[in-house]
Amino acid sequence: MDLTEATATAHRVRSLYHQIEERFEGSPWTVKDDMLGLVNDVGTLSRLVMATEGRWAPEGDLPELLRGKLAECLWWVLDLADRLDVDITEAYTTTLTGIEHNLNASIARLDS
Repeated sequence: MDLTEATATAHRVRSLYHQIEERFEGSPWTVKDDMLGLVNDVGTLSRLVMATEGRWAPEGDLPELLRGKLAECLWWVLDLADRLDVDITEAYTTTLTGIEHNLNASIARLDS
C-alpha cells in the first residue's frame, strides 16, 4: 500500500470513528482532539520503544504491541494531513528528497 492508498484507508477509518464519536459524545472529534490522540499514542509508543531496550515491561506481546502502535501513529499522521489539506505523499517526497540532498552535501564537505 502506498501513501495515497494509506491516506484513503485512514480517511475511511476516521469516518467510522466519527460516527461512534457522534453517537457517544454528540459530535466528532476536532483536529485538536485528533492531535491529542496522536500525542497519546506517541507516548505509548515511547514506552514500547523503552521496552525493546529492557527499560519497561509492557503487558502483552511486545513485537505485536510495537507493530500496532507504530501503525496507529502513522494512521493519526495520515488523518491529520488529510484533515489539514496536506498532500502527505508530495510533502514526504519533497521533504525527504531535500533532507537527503542536504545530508549528501554535508557528507561530501566532510570528506573533502
